[in-house]
Amino acid sequence: MSLNDASRKAIHEKLASLGGSGGLIAVDAAGNISMPFNSEGMYRACMRSEFDSPYVAIYKDEE
Repeated sequence: MSLNDASRKAIHEKLASLGGSGGLIAVDAAGNISMPFNSEGMYRACMRSEFDSPYVAIYKDEE
C-alpha cells in the first residue's frame, strides 16, 4: 500500500470509525509526503526540491 493510501485509510476510515477527527503528516523513506485530515482544517507545510516555494495550508480547499 502506498504512503498516501495507508495514511488516508488511517484517518478517513480507522480514526473516523472511532468518532475521531484529526490528521497526520507522514513521510516515507523515498521522501513521499502525505498529509490527510478529516477535521475542518489542519495546519500543515512541507518543502520539496520540485516546489518553487514551501507549501503551507490550513483548509481542504488549499490542497
